[in-house]
Amino acid sequence: MTKSTTSGPDRRSLLQAAIAAPAVGAAATVLGTQSAQAAPHAPGPASSGRGRYDEDSPRFALAVLPDTQYLFDADSADPKPLRETFDYLVSERAEANIAFMTHLGDVTEHGTEQEIALAADTFRTIHGKVPYSVLAGNHDIDGSTDDQRGNSAYLKAFGPARYTAMPTFGGASPGGYNSYHVIKAAGRSWLVFALDWRASDKALAWAQGVLDDHPTMPAVVTTHDIAWADDNGEAQLSDHGRRLWDRLIRGNDQIFLALGGHYWPSGRTVLKNDAGHDVHVHITNYQDRYYGGAGMIRLYAFDTTRDVVDIETFSPWFLRRDPRKRTPLEAETVELTGPVDRFSLDIDFAERFKGFDGLVPPKPRPAGRVMPRGTVAYWRFDADGLAGAGKPGSVVGGGVVARDLSGHGNDLRVQLLHDSAPEVLTRSADHHAQQPAHASLRFDGGKGPDRGAVLTTSATAPLNSARFTSGFTIETFIKLPDPYEGDHAWMGILSWEGRNGDAGKTTGWSTDEPTCSLNVTPERFLQFVLYPHVQDADPTSWSHALPVGRWTHIAVVNDGRRTVMYVDGSRIARNPTQRATGIATLGKPFAIGGTQFDDKFGQGFYGWIGDTRIVDRALRPADFLLPAE
Repeated sequence: MTKSTTSGPDRRSLLQAAIAAPAVGAAATVLGTQSAQAAPHAPGPASSGRGRYDEDSPRFALAVLPDTQYLFDADSADPKPLRETFDYLVSERAEANIAFMTHLGDVTEHGTEQEIALAADTFRTIHGKVPYSVLAGNHDIDGSTDDQRGNSAYLKAFGPARYTAMPTFGGASPGGYNSYHVIKAAGRSWLVFALDWRASDKALAWAQGVLDDHPTMPAVVTTHDIAWADDNGEAQLSDHGRRLWDRLIRGNDQIFLALGGHYWPSGRTVLKNDAGHDVHVHITNYQDRYYGGAGMIRLYAFDTTRDVVDIETFSPWFLRRDPRKRTPLEAETVELTGPVDRFSLDIDFAERFKGFDGLVPPKPRPAGRVMPRGTVAYWRFDADGLAGAGKPGSVVGGGVVARDLSGHGNDLRVQLLHDSAPEVLTRSADHHAQQPAHASLRFDGGKGPDRGAVLTTSATAPLNSARFTSGFTIETFIKLPDPYEGDHAWMGILSWEGRNGDAGKTTGWSTDEPTCSLNVTPERFLQFVLYPHVQDADPTSWSHALPVGRWTHIAVVNDGRRTVMYVDGSRIARNPTQRATGIATLGKPFAIGGTQFDDKFGQGFYGWIGDTRIVDRALRPADFLLPAE
């Protein structure tokens, strides 16, 4: 940067040191195996990293490189930190699944031919190994001009000709100072714009044309000057950023992320576009830090399974040094952990992009296609499964029947708990994207006083006495409300009625517990409690904390020996090793929407419940209800 020629804040004061002691490293979090708050690791010097980038993986990373101008400053230039950054990105590309790198401008300090030539040579370290874009900052060209300026040393070195061999390169604006790339990641295509420091009216019209030609692609805008931040990292649009916002970003719902450098300190904000959706605006610039930022890189690790982007910022140059040999300034610069340098974004990608993504949602699957051999009960809450189903939002009153579509006679009947009003149970069109039926039931149970509704089998249903000694698979879809209000600790999702003590069980927490139940703890963990038919035991599975406002698929699988719980198709950690053969059912009804204690229902479930299926054998994850056909 130095100072922008447009109105804006004064030069920012230096940030306080983010880390007082040597850091342990960076970059493991992009792998999707840790959250952005976990301690990262340093790759070893022997890392070959020449594996293949996986464009179909649900996890990928976008590398962002801010102002490097102090590393290319006349006769005080030192490109070594940047070479280390590029070598890191190349060596770690496969493991971190790095899709692309974008530079935010001010590659050099003065934009001279000598500085530009050295920078262009340094970029050869990454060229042909990781696709990238570079845009002009005000120090790379005549800062008083826009992208109609004509020829320059920068354009000769970093113009369109540099990118034409890259598979991601989509094209450039007339004049060559603006470009776009199409990256393939997480099974779809994404647009990345690299816009000049001062995009002209012609450039904005060009960018709009690119969006119009790619109407289903989510888009990231990178430019040099878009926002500035106060010392707390709270950002607001700069004058030029306001122009980009008004003329390009706010009216194009495809754009969900906008990145700039130029100013320091770094910062971030969230703005609402004309469609009412969030656009994340970030400033990334570390030239004010030790060694001109030391080739600092920021990784945006997208995880489309978890609907999160984990962001971390670090210097590979210092990261790869022996921690015992780092100087104090190197130690405090190796990794930045402040709230604008290391954080996460929660983005429901399907919801955020559904207005333009052009994807055809899966159609409902007929019941006959999702009942494998051994299906003993299958319930769904669309017109096929719910007798007299009304419109979404309509009340499902007491006595309404949900048919067992397996044909085994395990129909469910609605029962209102206590003095609950009928409104505690309603029909809903909300559903998991991969659920066979595009419908669910919305339960409004709770404590103080207890209220809710349950659906139970009849007194003579065969499911009531099924033993499952050869194994079983119980599946359901649930969604917890956002906001998650009130006390719903230990609410039940499904269960068999009765007391385990009546089955002769003595080892559990209480003999008044039912013999089999799936519940939600105060921390929103899943708890599956089983009292087996054969053993006097109570093996219990515990999941991680469930998200709110998002559908979750749950599968509990028993192979006749042990029980394993899966959440969204992934095996959880806390599965018991105790043997468990069968379920000690007592001939009493099976219930959806609640769990008894001492033969009584208290609170009912709070949230949505969708398709629920029980099979009398262990299924593989590939055979769950979860995968769309």
